Amino acid sequence: MSIDALSAANAYRSQLKLQSDITDAPVQEEANKSSFSNLVKEGLESAIGAQSKSESMKMDSLTTGKVDLADLVTAVTNAELSLNTVIAVRDKVIGAYQDIIRMPM
Repeated sequence: MSIDALSAANAYRSQLKLQSDITDAPVQEEANKSSFSNLVKEGLESAIGAQSKSESMKMDSLTTGKVDLADLVTAVTNAELSLNTVIAVRDKVIGAYQDIIRMPM
């Protein structure tokens, strides 16, 4: 069995590519983790912002009476929708955690 220089170079190149793919995988996973955590953080900040906007519009409506009723209803509905979304995500996370805990070892 003879190995020529071209096949040896191709084998070496494919091994280098495999090795670089393996060493790059943790970097990509870390980037995915940070982007997922950023997504969750932004979602929660958005929900908190909708809640605070709704509360401030309610207080302005009660104190000054200069808030349009349609704007107030829209703000309250957006706050309720964002709260329901946060609750649904929380329930899914808890359900997934419980499924993992119930897995046999």
